[in-house]
Amino acid sequence: MSSSQYEPLSITESSLEHPLVRDLAWLTDAPDLVCTQWPGRPDLASLGFADNESLMSFLQQLDAHPLALEAWLESSNSRRLGAYHERLWQFLLKTAPGTELLAHNVPVRVERRTLGELDMVYRNQQGDYRHLEVAIKFYLGLPEGPQQPDSAARWIGPGGLDSLALKVSHLSHHQLPLMCRPAAQQALVERLGALDLQPPASTPDPQMAMPGVLFRPWHAPDFPLPSITAPNALQGLWCHWRDWSRLCAEHPRLTFGTCLARPHWLAPPHPGHWQPRRTLSRTLAAHFATWATPVQLMLCRDPMEFAANPTPTNDDAPPEDFGRRILVVGNDWPGQIPLPPDQPD
Repeated sequence: MSSSQYEPLSITESSLEHPLVRDLAWLTDAPDLVCTQWPGRPDLASLGFADNESLMSFLQQLDAHPLALEAWLESSNSRRLGAYHERLWQFLLKTAPGTELLAHNVPVRVERRTLGELDMVYRNQQGDYRHLEVAIKFYLGLPEGPQQPDSAARWIGPGGLDSLALKVSHLSHHQLPLMCRPAAQQALVERLGALDLQPPASTPDPQMAMPGVLFRPWHAPDFPLPSITAPNALQGLWCHWRDWSRLCAEHPRLTFGTCLARPHWLAPPHPGHWQPRRTLSRTLAAHFATWATPVQLMLCRDPMEFAANPTPTNDDAPPEDFGRRILVVGNDWPGQIPLPPDQPD
């Protein structure tokens, strides 16, 4: 098993207390899920951070004075995970020392037809304009499904409405090329003009950020990842509720756990908020006695010990016994499987 199959406690968990700041820290640290032909997210240098220490200083200051972040997130009426993730990116580009957020959520219309929306346009320290599209995704692998075993179409969302193949296709063939359309360029000029900002002299360069987690099926541990998976993509396990006890029996070292409530599916909570696994099991039993909605959770060893020593230090404890992200689904999941996209990945 590769080290990417577990999620070590890192900069997110070292000293930060505020849950919103922890989510923002996770965002800066989490790798993207896939490799595509499009440029990836802004790196630390382009955000204006010389190294991890300068980023940590920025986050610690925000942790001590989080009012601006709280206000920015509360100004959105949506509580959807995707919208929350977008607002975090907006705040980061707005407040990082190396970037200036110029516009976000710019609708692109031709006559009365909406073609789409530009997620974010920002400017870096060199004066270059960038068009950033973002998405946060959690996909579960299907041992039986459409196309080949390593196809992105085999990885679907918890609700069964989308797949990794559909999302990558939409980003690659619609959202990222949108900036090249005259209607999008005109919409950006109008938005920037209304804010008394100078429009770019040329089309902003596209970028894509898509962090998240790929959950391998617990009952098929050798099931391959999609062929487009990025090398360091975060991985977890998924299981049906009926298999929860058996999964726990296979990981006896992971004696503590915590549920992650939407939209806070990003960073794990502070170690002081974790609970014994037996308590977590009772919570899951009560949930699935009434509901069938998936529950995302994390398991680990003693979280205080984990926070102090997140990296395995002996050969007796495999990496996956230091932390696991799990998605537990109802016994009749999936209720539906989306068709593959018409266009290739």
